[in-house]
Formats: sequence, C-alpha cells, structure tokens
Amino acid sequence: MGIFTVKSIGKLRSDGSGVRIELEKEFIPALTNLEGFVYINVLWWFHHSDTEESRSKLVEKSPYTKSPDTLGTFATRSPERPNPIALTCACITYLDVDNGIIGLAYIDAEDGTPVIDIKPYTPSFDRVEHPIVPNWCANWPKSVEASGDYDWSTVFNF
Repeated sequence: MGIFTVKSIGKLRSDGSGVRIELEKEFIPALTNLEGFVYINVLWWFHHSDTEESRSKLVEKSPYTKSPDTLGTFATRSPERPNPIALTCACITYLDVDNGIIGLAYIDAEDGTPVIDIKPYTPSFDRVEHPIVPNWCANWPKSVEASGDYDWSTVFNF
C-alpha cells in the first residue's frame, strides 16, 4: 500500500461576510483562468472525523428516513469513512484572484474546514444526464439549484 501526502490548500470560512474559500498564498496562482466557471467541485477534509474509530466505521444506521435501516459507508455521504474526504459542488459568487478568495453561495462544511482540492465543474465530466438511484432517494432534487429550495428535514432521521 502506498503512502499518500495530502495537504490543505486553504480553508473554508463562514461568517458575517458569507461563505468563501481562502487559499494559502502558495496556491493562489492555481486560480489562473478560473474566471468564467460558475461552479466548482470542492474536495474538503472531514477533519472532525479523522479518528481511527471514524475511519473504521464501514456500516452504519441509516440517517435517511426512507432508506434501508443500515447502509455501507460507500452508500452514504457520511463523514465517517476510511478516508474522510468530502466532495461538494458549489456555486462561485465572486472570485478575488489577487487575494486567493473564492466566494461561495453555500457549502455543507463548517468554518475552518480544510480544503484539499478544487476542480472546475464541467458538464462533460461531472453531469450524468439520466442518473439512476435507489427508490429511497429517487424523489430528491435533480440539481444543486433545486436542492436549495428542498425541505431536507423530511429526508433525515435527525
């Protein structure tokens, strides 16, 4: 098994000024020509779940109201997984290339969360025209845009 080195490229910030990614200075050049992309895929680290116990959990009680009672980690977006890596498609609200800041409409991570990579969202690689999902989540929104107005409280057991 190989050894991998993953380092944070910046942090997610959420405060009265909104939600944004603040890059480490050394990574600011990586923003070159990101302008024009409205969505990005943000890979971030579930840092509160980076424990031996969380990394060992492979099956859990389902957090979803209509799913089977138990789900394997790879059938969830749970933070408890062998490698606590998260992926969120996020809408860019502004880009401050000089200061290494990417404003976001929303991201499901908390203030201070380490960001490990950013990739531009491109439909030819990231969009599935007719995705097939299990019946228990087939009524969930079909897009990021529709998710904002969806009543997610009906989906979760908490």
